[in-house]
Amino acid sequence: MNSVQNIFFGIREYLSPVLKNSKFKETGCITPEEFEAAGDFLVYKCPTWSWEGGEPGKRREYLHPDKQFLITRNVPCLRRVKQMEYTDEDAETQIESDGADSWVMSHSSRVFGGPIEEIAASMDEDEDEEEKAEAEAQAAIRAMEKLQLRTTEEEVAVGDDDIPDMDDIPDMDDYDDMEEEADPATLAQPVSTEVDPGDKILSVRTYDVFITYDKYYQTPRMWLFGYDEHRRPLVSSQIFEDVSQDYAKKTVTIETHPHLNMSLASIHPCRHGAVMKKIIEKIASDEGKEETTVRVDQ
Repeated sequence: MNSVQNIFFGIREYLSPVLKNSKFKETGCITPEEFEAAGDFLVYKCPTWSWEGGEPGKRREYLHPDKQFLITRNVPCLRRVKQMEYTDEDAETQIESDGADSWVMSHSSRVFGGPIEEIAASMDEDEDEEEKAEAEAQAAIRAMEKLQLRTTEEEVAVGDDDIPDMDDIPDMDDYDDMEEEADPATLAQPVSTEVDPGDKILSVRTYDVFITYDKYYQTPRMWLFGYDEHRRPLVSSQIFEDVSQDYAKKTVTIETHPHLNMSLASIHPCRHGAVMKKIIEKIASDEGKEETTVRVDQ
């Protein structure tokens, strides 16, 4: 069923015309040129993103050969959806802010304290340790400079009496019958596989995030490829653990990447244009601008 669906999507995209004139302000749709311009701006502002060319046989001629899609790697995913699901015991708190719209804080009754909070709490301790280590390093550098200066000033005289007589040097052939002893320093040390409890590196799931251009919907499209805590690829069922059940297998589905020979989780772009249109209207109203002044790369 999935292969038939992919064939249908491929034919549909092939028959769809390439958008030549921008409809970004009217419908939120963009041209391939605008997609590249927005991607260039994203790479400039966020260097973790980069352009990729993908498989040569799957390149789209309406895009630059080296700018077929965008990718950022190792985006952390700290919790599963079930850990953040809203229950009847969770309260909501309305937050009022001066000169701005109020907003609602969900899960306000929960006691915070987990991987994120632990890392944040240890940041101050890490800064103090770094400052102490820096001070110790500077002190060691100054001590070495003084030692080097003192050694340079003192001349070490080596007289003829200090040169050993060649006859006093033992012949190595006299030691042929001696057995070599193993040097403890050269013995291989066992590698521990246990996790250090003092290690502050948090092992979490990570995702590679892709952005492609969808010619049929004339919008960007998001793709996700996940890894577990040990950098093993996630299977489909594990990926859907990180997706709300309202969207899993509906808005978020497993499909073939248009530029790679692999299947990834994809966020369906059918509502992307409408959402972008609302964002344009929101930005224009908040900043008191006309919608025509909002650019695609903002």
